[in-house]
Amino acid sequence: MEVKINKEIRNYTESMFFGLSLRQFIFSLLACGVAVGLYFILRPYFGIETLSWVCILGAAPFAVMGFVKYNGMTAEQFVWAWIKSELLMPKKLMFNPDNLYYETLKTTIQNHEKGVCPYEKIKKSKTQQGGKEC
Repeated sequence: MEVKINKEIRNYTESMFFGLSLRQFIFSLLACGVAVGLYFILRPYFGIETLSWVCILGAAPFAVMGFVKYNGMTAEQFVWAWIKSELLMPKKLMFNPDNLYYETLKTTIQNHEKGVCPYEKIKKSKTQQGGKEC
């Protein structure tokens, strides 16, 4: 007798009907219901081949939603997260770097550009000795 055990306990899903979890089974029933509904609603308007493709395409999103997981989210959680991030709360991220070195020496740099030397004593001693000014 062999019992399969998941390596990650959070990935465990209990099989309820036909080897499907309850969620997968409900979405499968929903997909079948949509396909049957589309068949009876659109039967007078389309031929059999076109109608079969419409039923398949109409039921596919519901069938996929029961089985797809993306980054640990179910399909409807992913769709809701995408709607929130792209439509409801879109934002532009701006990168404004901070130059800590420049901010620290800002006054010294400005004084140097104006020609004002912050070290007057050093300036006087250098000029007397023949050295350069600030």
